Amino acid sequence: MANNPFTPGIAAGRLPSGALDRNFADLHPPFDRHEALVAADRCYFCHDAPCVTACPTTIDIPLFIRQIATGTPEAAARTIFDQNILGGMCARACPTETLCEEACVREVAEGRPVEIGRLQRFATDTMMARDGHPYARADQTGKRIAVVGAGPAGLACAHRLAMHGHEVVVFDSRQRPGGLNEYGIASYKTVDEFAQAEVEWLLGIGGIKVAQDTRLSDGLDLEALIGDHDAVFLGIGLAGVNALRIEGADLQGVDDAVAFIANLRQAEDLSSLAIGRNVVVVGGGMTAIDAAVQSRLLGAENVAIVYRRGRDRMTASRYEQDLAASKGVRIVTHARPVRVIGDGTVQEVEFEYTRDGASGLEDAGETFRLAADQVFKAIGQTLEGAPDALQIEGGKIKVDESGRTSIPGVWAGGDCASGGDDLTVTAVAEGRDAAEDIHNAILAGKENVNETPRPGNEPG
Repeated sequence: MANNPFTPGIAAGRLPSGALDRNFADLHPPFDRHEALVAADRCYFCHDAPCVTACPTTIDIPLFIRQIATGTPEAAARTIFDQNILGGMCARACPTETLCEEACVREVAEGRPVEIGRLQRFATDTMMARDGHPYARADQTGKRIAVVGAGPAGLACAHRLAMHGHEVVVFDSRQRPGGLNEYGIASYKTVDEFAQAEVEWLLGIGGIKVAQDTRLSDGLDLEALIGDHDAVFLGIGLAGVNALRIEGADLQGVDDAVAFIANLRQAEDLSSLAIGRNVVVVGGGMTAIDAAVQSRLLGAENVAIVYRRGRDRMTASRYEQDLAASKGVRIVTHARPVRVIGDGTVQEVEFEYTRDGASGLEDAGETFRLAADQVFKAIGQTLEGAPDALQIEGGKIKVDESGRTSIPGVWAGGDCASGGDDLTVTAVAEGRDAAEDIHNAILAGKENVNETPRPGNEPG
């Protein structure tokens, strides 16, 4: 997002480099060994631990914390990676405050959970700093699987398939693999190029090739992939962004929050990024939080998140909401945008207050305006590029509990597939589980899983 001289109020270099370095430093600095031992000592090592149930990848959390407590963080990392090969990134970006840590017995009893996320990072970082890859491939099977999308779901699927001895080709539309982990997470959560370091480490198992700048339906044909491979996994994410659909939405200065975050993540010099003096973010999810917080960290003077419902309905966790507030972001709830005002460029946004009525959300009949020279849309993403032959459900690719789609031999997982909650950790679980189902289908003796009868379509 370059500095535009024709957009008043939007400028680069609002803060000196030193301030930017401090603002975008690691949100949660890593534990040293002593800190990890002290944190691990708080765990009760519960039997039938609720934190495990709350983890989408079902990591044995009490076990890995006990392994840290006994001085074997590499063993703890193996416990984590067995279930979640992207455990390093999930330790940094996973909303542990609403998952494992919220379920922690310490949280329930004392209001202060065991710091599971930071302990997980300590363990995974310890192992990833060692030479070599902790997993070896099984004997080669001669089977080839195509994975479309190098995001969390695709990478998790590819690694598990490679571990089983299959050859995997990962196709991705971007110049760098990683998907959401590389392009969609706030910079202060994944510093020092960790996303790329994790991808390189994951690929260390061997048997995985990555083909960049290749998009499904644009030089990459699903039917051809099915014909050339023994199975196909789709982890294409949600590439589209919902339109604002109000007057003035096409004014200069109205941008996608997703694109803003991606540009920030790829910037070599944060001081070159242009940001408004008055920024308004429309939405209530993690993308809205990340866009708003990073706008403030770049030097925006006034930043507001405006959401049409109450704070309890925001998909961003209360922890993330409080983080935004601590950075000076104003959160306005029960208000929806009705028009963007400006003469070619954004000057204000008009909102109407809303309320919860008997039949749902309704207008309250009162409006207000916020000054804005930059508006970020964070109102949800949509599926793009899915082949017409796939069955779609709720705007996503319909899959069964194993990740199988309506097309024989094609699986899907992550944000593009039905049934998930659009979390990195959930995408990892779905990619992992789909890989196991693909592997089992191959082991069942099918020459090509594309010929496997589908549930409900059995012959006879």
